[in-house]
Amino acid sequence: MPKTPLRARRTVKASRALGVALTPKAQKYLDRRPYGPGQHGRTRRRTDSDYAVRLREKQKLRAQYGIRESQMLRYYEEAKRQSEGLTGENLIELLESRLDALVLRSGFARTIAQARQFVTHRHITVNGKRVDRPSYRVKPGQIVQVHERSEKFEPFQVAAAYAHQEVLPSVPGYLSVDIEKLQATLVRKPARAEVPVTCEEQLVVEYYAR
Repeated sequence: MPKTPLRARRTVKASRALGVALTPKAQKYLDRRPYGPGQHGRTRRRTDSDYAVRLREKQKLRAQYGIRESQMLRYYEEAKRQSEGLTGENLIELLESRLDALVLRSGFARTIAQARQFVTHRHITVNGKRVDRPSYRVKPGQIVQVHERSEKFEPFQVAAAYAHQEVLPSVPGYLSVDIEKLQATLVRKPARAEVPVTCEEQLVVEYYAR
């Protein structure tokens, strides 16, 4: 039986530590071993401090979007400056408007890392123009699509054949997707209740506001 690649093993370990599946493969491991990593993962019983709980929620959210701490802090500061809405919900909305996140939600990619790679390798367009920044903020009405020259590549042929639908969450209501054309439209701003991330965003806000 072939060994799991190092990056995949690290992702599984991080998923078990955070208690959230970061990839479909990690979900399989969590289903079999729903406890933390290490030889004491089954029996570990401890009461985390308030700080540790808030830190874990922040790490959980950051890992699901695959972003650096400096990026996360900037999103938090922007969410806090907004005059309307709750800071935590605004934070999720900003993160979910990232191009790589929408490539994943649309089913063009299987993981957030793969979605980011597709963007940086210039396989993705927004309103017909190639964009190579995963953090590019997509606005309602804009069309996200695989570039016509990239459609023939195997990963996109796999996606167009609905291969990812079995392992990814259902397409959220703020997206309109034609998977066979590898095209998606952000029809409106994401609402927190629809965003398929596991996180108590208020605890993330409390972490940064400490």
